[in-house]
Amino acid sequence: MKLIGDQVTGVMFQPRQERRRCHQNSFSWLLIIALLMTAPADAQQTKRAPKIGFLSRDIHPADSRSAAPRNLEAFRQGLRDLGYVEGKTIIIDYRFADERFERLPALAQELIALQAEIIVADTTASARAAKKVTSTIPIVIASGSDPIQSGLVVSLAKPGRNVTGLTNLNLQLLGKRLELLKEVAPKVSRFVFLYEDNTQSAAELEIAQKAAGAMGVTIERIEVKMTNPDFGEAFRIMNKEHIGGLISGSGLLGTTLNRKKIIALAEKARMPAIYSSVSWINDGGLMSYGTNYGDLYRRAAVYVDKILKGAKPADLPVEQPKKFEFGINLKAAKEISLTIPPNVLARADKVIK
Repeated sequence: MKLIGDQVTGVMFQPRQERRRCHQNSFSWLLIIALLMTAPADAQQTKRAPKIGFLSRDIHPADSRSAAPRNLEAFRQGLRDLGYVEGKTIIIDYRFADERFERLPALAQELIALQAEIIVADTTASARAAKKVTSTIPIVIASGSDPIQSGLVVSLAKPGRNVTGLTNLNLQLLGKRLELLKEVAPKVSRFVFLYEDNTQSAAELEIAQKAAGAMGVTIERIEVKMTNPDFGEAFRIMNKEHIGGLISGSGLLGTTLNRKKIIALAEKARMPAIYSSVSWINDGGLMSYGTNYGDLYRRAAVYVDKILKGAKPADLPVEQPKKFEFGINLKAAKEISLTIPPNVLARADKVIK
């Protein structure tokens, strides 16, 4: 073969400098491909954990009167059941209003400033406060009394806005409480409802009075001031009017903060009473009937999970309770010389002996 420069007859060779450039380009492409292949894994490792804001009207968990620890643990358990690890794969910032409702909007604003991706509101009041300061960040109600009447959702099936979650049906349970109390105190024909001057209390009183009319008994209302309730005076009126039984509303501010005082006064008056949750019989109350709040808070975690995975609150139906709790405190019954009928006792989910 005849060599002419870098040519061989019939074969063309590239110059050495050009061959080096080809090798360098090949190496660069291999490096880029390797980086692209490892990038998703590195991004996954450095991805920021989603941040949730938990807004509560409740008293801070450090206070013994607070119901927050029990409900919070149920919510956290729900997250754990879904594979979340608090502090690692999910961050939760907490704000408690200590039953000072006027603080809720500012606390909601704090959670927004902390870049919460979702706000979990413990009650309708907390959800309304959050809704006032954001119409875009998803809000999940853990236990709402009536989200439609409150203007939070368009309907239970299609919320239509940035709010969804769970309702506790508290308003609808007043009639059931009256029915149970009438079974253990069949001779009582006049019952009292402790009334607070607000929308929820008015709605509950109306339902209780309708239920009483259907049963042939009466419900009297005794108003207590939310800021400084005088329950001693309320019970003096009950005794004077010969009222024989007490029906408690659901989660009203004055009654919640004065739970032990109300229970003690009812026992002193030897008055049968039924309350809205098992926390009352745990503190010495006679009977309770209401939604299983632990179950609601666990299910609130499911909403958080769905939203983090791309679901829109407007498309997630508001769900109703699936579990209810009926509790009886036999110690309290003994203190007022009341015998609980066996057929009523057999239906109780929780009995304190």
